[in-house]
Amino acid sequence: MTQNEAALAGVLEIFRRNPQRQFTVEQIERQARRDRLGNFTDLIKSLATLEHEKKIITDGNGRYQLTQENTEVEGVFRANDKGFGFVRLDDEEADDIFIGADNTKLALDGDRVKVKITVGGNPWNGKGPEGEVLEILERGTNSLVGEYTPLEDLQVKISHFAGYVISTNKKFKKYKVYVSDQGIIPQLGDMVKVTIKDYPSEDIPDSMTGAVVEVIGNKNDPGVDIMSIVAEHDIRVDWPEDALAQANAIPDHVTDEEKKGRRDIRDQAAVTIDGDDSKDFDDAVVVWKKPNGNYHLGVHIADVAHYVKEGTPLDREAFARGNSTYLVDRVIPMLPFRLSNGICSLNEGVDRLVLSCDMEITPDGERVGYDIYPSLMRSHGRLTYNKVNQALTDVPDSDLEDKYVKVRPMLREMADLHEVLYQQRHNRGAIDFEEPEAKIIVDDKGKPVDIVLHERGTAEKMIESFMLLANETVAEAYYKKHVPFLYRVHETPEADRITRFFEFCSAFGLNIKADPNDVKPLDLQKVVTKTLGTPEEAVVQMMMLRSLKQAHYSEEPLGHFGIAAKYYTHFTSPIRRYSDTMVHRMIHTYLEEGMGDEVKEHFASELPEVAEQTSTQERRSIDTERATNDLKMTEYMADQVGQKFDAVVSSVTSFGMFVQLENTVEGLIHISNLKDDFYSYDEKTMTLTGRGTHKQYKVGMPIKVVLTNANVEQHQLDFEVYDPDAKKRPHNDRGQGRNGRGRYRGDRNRDNRNGHGGRGNRDRRKGYSGDRQHKVSKNNRGQRLGQSSKRPR
Repeated sequence: MTQNEAALAGVLEIFRRNPQRQFTVEQIERQARRDRLGNFTDLIKSLATLEHEKKIITDGNGRYQLTQENTEVEGVFRANDKGFGFVRLDDEEADDIFIGADNTKLALDGDRVKVKITVGGNPWNGKGPEGEVLEILERGTNSLVGEYTPLEDLQVKISHFAGYVISTNKKFKKYKVYVSDQGIIPQLGDMVKVTIKDYPSEDIPDSMTGAVVEVIGNKNDPGVDIMSIVAEHDIRVDWPEDALAQANAIPDHVTDEEKKGRRDIRDQAAVTIDGDDSKDFDDAVVVWKKPNGNYHLGVHIADVAHYVKEGTPLDREAFARGNSTYLVDRVIPMLPFRLSNGICSLNEGVDRLVLSCDMEITPDGERVGYDIYPSLMRSHGRLTYNKVNQALTDVPDSDLEDKYVKVRPMLREMADLHEVLYQQRHNRGAIDFEEPEAKIIVDDKGKPVDIVLHERGTAEKMIESFMLLANETVAEAYYKKHVPFLYRVHETPEADRITRFFEFCSAFGLNIKADPNDVKPLDLQKVVTKTLGTPEEAVVQMMMLRSLKQAHYSEEPLGHFGIAAKYYTHFTSPIRRYSDTMVHRMIHTYLEEGMGDEVKEHFASELPEVAEQTSTQERRSIDTERATNDLKMTEYMADQVGQKFDAVVSSVTSFGMFVQLENTVEGLIHISNLKDDFYSYDEKTMTLTGRGTHKQYKVGMPIKVVLTNANVEQHQLDFEVYDPDAKKRPHNDRGQGRNGRGRYRGDRNRDNRNGHGGRGNRDRRKGYSGDRQHKVSKNNRGQRLGQSSKRPR
């Protein structure tokens, strides 16, 4: 093989190893140099040859990607209710593969499939790859939730079947699931959960068979709508008898035996600070100034691991649930209420077992010492965010309880310490976004009656600062002990995504001096700072967050990019997160049994499964919380069809734009309902521009809208622009945009929002935000960057 042939084969192999990646010449040169594939001239010749042979494609500006025709890949099929779908590959950076309705091989949403790419995508002209499903490798759905109809009510009888179920999920609505006449027989109108036995086939493409495993209740009964969503997402509600028996056997007070061997800190003025409606309190804090001028910060966390021992029924159930799920009208806890609201809750005035993390912090925010130990504490006050914020202002004290007045000096020191810690995080590059929290108020029948916005005050922010520091301290302490540990990680974003984000910013005149291949949190924080208060602020932040990865749990200390932390874990919420309970368990074991090989090997073998399970269940809860919020927000708006609202454009796509009202409710203005002109979409600037009027819609701009439709069943809101002076276009034939491929790709993006209305777009903020530290409210804004406000980053 000649040198030129070797270089050609080597460069082609670089592309084949990364079939979805776009390479610049510089990136290929670096890789070629490592692989010793010849000089720069050989590289350029190889690229020219491969492009001529149509083995690679280029954007004409120095970027190249492998041509994908006839490539076979595996991924997860995501169906659209119109019949077509997309296959999402394991590589998060890869483009989804469009699958036409005739090429799905009857795959269902969530199925893992093998796909042959029939048309290679071109990322530079907006054309994505297309393919056909070759094989269904694994079914992704084994149960559905829907409304039951008896066959006898239709005067039809099919042997061995009692009735059928139509799923509430629009992606499965075209299928009738015929259920067995053996076992549970529901009544007309019942919402039920069914397991699937037989899937669609070529002979019977529009039906399945199964059996009813749960009757949730009649569709018109209060709360059944929420519980149907809970069942659809496989959130565990019922407690196994052995787990309840174990919980009931635990004393409701701390015994004398349990106090032995613990440091007694009951004299410290530790307090809990939570929302008005909180029922479980798993963290208490105390602050004082030391003689040397430094701050003492004590963060004391409920010692759940003392009560939930490894391998017990309670432990198995907590592991299966992964975390508590906070819904509009209820909480589905990770632990039985006897524990979560009782012995594990740091209730005012009673003894409780805790794991403590004491930290010494200089006036400049540097942590110069710490101590992690089991202790016995007593809360000196159950404080609320609202009243702490009031105590921190100069408002007269007339309506403040004595306990707030008594601890006011400490609260002011806490606020001062928070400012120091916030500045320390800011200086190292932590990325922070502020937006109002929305809480949906429902009546006793589950009907939404109001949506209340809440801005975070100093109290919320200082608790967040304290929990963040405790999490970092514990993670660093056990990393430096060289023992297995569970970390909360948020990895550095991919260079390709950051490159695209920087290119997007350049369209707004933002000159970002940073290397996409070595981006730092501080680089992105500077972008946020530059755009604060500008019309571009919203769109730039949204696109930045889309470029970030999703936070998750790992046994590897991969760092947390979003908060610019080298070491990070979840230590502070063991009542509602199994990850924290696991961290506590490891701390206890290392303190009590030492750090020998046997102990380390045990946790090393356990942690991968724990990391995967807790990450999976976290996403499951977030999806459930989002779905219930979408349902109730749509239900709240259903009585307001025809009304006019002030709104802001929250996202712009090829098929229209999403708008957000002042109460955070979002919905779609479809491009077909922009009736004054024909609009073209610019992907780079995310704008819609009228061809004749040159009117432009972009993210962040204010707009007046009319609510035209509220589909409660599908959680969808539709709006139109309200402009009484606008002239309508001369005819309704929109041509492109309503037919063909353009609409399909738009619907794919719309579908990704997990419910009409664009909140999924904020979910693409990928976990860093959702890693927001503490418990601002119980409305579970799972939309905040992938996590509810009750769960730290």
